[in-house]
Amino acid sequence: MAGGSSSRSPSPERGPGAPSAEQALLRAGQALCERPGALRELGALLEAADPRWLRGSAGSAALARLAAALGGLAAPPRREQDGAEPPGRDSAGAAVAERAERVGAAFLLLLQNLEDARSQESPVGPVPKRVLGHAFIFAVTHKEERPWTTAGSRAVAQEVLERLVRTAGCGSVEEFLQGKEGDEEGRFGEVMGLLKQELTKDTWKCNPASKDVFSWSLLRVRRPWLCPHLERVLPPALLLSDDFQEENKVLGVRCLHHIVLNVPGADLCQFNRAQVVFHALYNHLYSREAPLIQAVLLCLLDLLPVLERCQRRQGQGRVSSPWDQVLQLVLTHMEAEHRLALRRVYAGSLPAFVTRLGIHIVRHLKRLERVILGYLEVSDGPGEEARLGILQTLQCTIEHAWPRMPCRLPVLLKALLRLLWDVHSERGPTPEPVRAALLQGGTQCLILLDHCCHGQVKVLLAGLQSSCEENRLQECFRKVQEST
Repeated sequence: MAGGSSSRSPSPERGPGAPSAEQALLRAGQALCERPGALRELGALLEAADPRWLRGSAGSAALARLAAALGGLAAPPRREQDGAEPPGRDSAGAAVAERAERVGAAFLLLLQNLEDARSQESPVGPVPKRVLGHAFIFAVTHKEERPWTTAGSRAVAQEVLERLVRTAGCGSVEEFLQGKEGDEEGRFGEVMGLLKQELTKDTWKCNPASKDVFSWSLLRVRRPWLCPHLERVLPPALLLSDDFQEENKVLGVRCLHHIVLNVPGADLCQFNRAQVVFHALYNHLYSREAPLIQAVLLCLLDLLPVLERCQRRQGQGRVSSPWDQVLQLVLTHMEAEHRLALRRVYAGSLPAFVTRLGIHIVRHLKRLERVILGYLEVSDGPGEEARLGILQTLQCTIEHAWPRMPCRLPVLLKALLRLLWDVHSERGPTPEPVRAALLQGGTQCLILLDHCCHGQVKVLLAGLQSSCEENRLQECFRKVQEST
């Protein structure tokens, strides 16, 4: 683009000497790469251009190159390969945000022209997917609060996202990525193709927005649309989960969990993918960070049934299943854990593991009993999440391993009675609903113990009930005596 001609829109009436839309857009894209000041000239060109001329004579390649140039102009400051930030981050981020507002305005004009061209009765094809892909990456890069965004750039990015969804003829971002039900293919594959070079082992930390665009897009593509993209999305998710920063680990595990939930088990079993994901998650169980442990345990609860089915198809026995491996390690960590946040996470996840193992929980009863007794003794704060989780764990254990309970009755009965007394007599900040839940949970455990011990609990509590003067405890004992 040069001189005064750059600010005027070429049109079909300018004669045979006028440049085609493809030539004009190629020049504009080249000018953007050479001098960012050409952005104003591009805006004037797009604003004055006839949509039919723009879409009719411009090839998809030229439009895609222009969109790529626009996206590159608003890219966040590059980082070192290890993620280290360059000096002058604040000033660089402010400059990117300022450019992003102008780039967003150009994207809006481009998308508006393409949308107008579709609405007019002209022989134009669908909007090129690559143009929409670049616009989508720009919008997601700048729509959230980040070091390289401002309120103005975020507002423009959100407007670009809404405009491109409408331009594509879709009703939502999910439909834009996935495609319409039983109809056309979505644009998620195009987005992942554009991100491919940014999500390798050596490059994913250089562009700080790549992981955000990847995860934000991935979490909006569900079953059955995600399966065809499994080969593209699994490696980046594993890369994120394997990072040394906890934030990236948690993000990666959440991406893996989404993949596990939305890809058929048969596809996860192919090429030992499920086994690879299991090993990646299992290694995280040695972490000491509660948010990561919680994300890992939630993911494992959905992955382990898939892995178990894989092993069953391969003819492997159940001598030592992945469930046993995980529970053994979790119980080992729970015994020595003193951090309240981790105790709550472990205790909240334990009932699901006990329920899934069923009668096979007897393999872990000795260690599980020690964990239950230890966690019942110690309050973990007003919410009592750990104690409530352990009471639920004990209920599940009694229900599934009831033949092994009579020999453990003295120890468990003593622990439950002590819990009831502590909860009743404690004058701490625990809210009344939490106290009631603890008393109810302890009472239910006593009832279950009585059932599997043939009424021994009722006999042992008979004398205690008559000598107890506390109304709330008498109510608990009465429920046990009246249970059938």
